[in-house]
Amino acid sequence: MSGDENHSVESSVAPPLVNCPNCEGLLPLGLGEKTCELCDAVVKVSHDATVNSWLEEKVACPACSKVLVVGVDKRPAKVQCSSCSVQFSVNPKVVKVELGCPACERRLRLKPRPGSREVTCPACKEPFKVTF
Repeated sequence: MSGDENHSVESSVAPPLVNCPNCEGLLPLGLGEKTCELCDAVVKVSHDATVNSWLEEKVACPACSKVLVVGVDKRPAKVQCSSCSVQFSVNPKVVKVELGCPACERRLRLKPRPGSREVTCPACKEPFKVTF
């Protein structure tokens, strides 16, 4: 595999889900300055445990499988393998939350996105509104 192909791996460490202190709505995932999509409040999100875990996180190179320490305190992060020189991205972990369909109670796993959205249950086809 050549070094110019687009390689990426998902981080195993996710930052915590954080609610807006003004409206209790879910803030966009990640660390740093975040803008609440419900009330437009700007909130600084920090989490030392996540940053420390990101610095020490080990990932396998997608080209040669050598295990590397990322050593970067943010996601996404660019990494170059010391063995095969392939450059790749370590992308943020995609977290999911579990909730029940109000019609049939089937458990559904969704990516939490700030704000409201309509979801259709794959089992009973009943639409319902979800707000994070």
